[in-house]
Amino acid sequence: QVQLVESGGGLVQAGGSLTLSCAASGLIFYSYAMGWFLQSPGQERAFVAAMSATGERINYAESVKGRFTISRDNAKNTVYLQMTSLKPEDTAIYYCAADSRRWGVSWRREEYDYWGKGTQVTVSS
Repeated sequence: QVQLVESGGGLVQAGGSLTLSCAASGLIFYSYAMGWFLQSPGQERAFVAAMSATGERINYAESVKGRFTISRDNAKNTVYLQMTSLKPEDTAIYYCAADSRRWGVSWRREEYDYWGKGTQVTVSS
């Protein structure tokens, strides 16, 4: 059974930083591309960042370029999202997702095979 478990969310002031983690189990982690998405109340789930299985390809949403960094540790079956210069509009539930296409860095939700349950990030002004 595949499980993706996000952690590291919380309340932070604008301008602050948080690092999210997503621990994966039940899959061959190093053969999956991994992505992060966010969902704000009343909004569709939106792409944040993605990294291919070996980390050679990375993709970011324009809104987070220069502020967020995706990384992964295949030895720990974990993907990270380092978030800096946080803004109130970054407030959302953040989800990690796994894509069986190892070279994928897709922004499309439907191309991901597995999802975590999310972690809340709240940025106060």
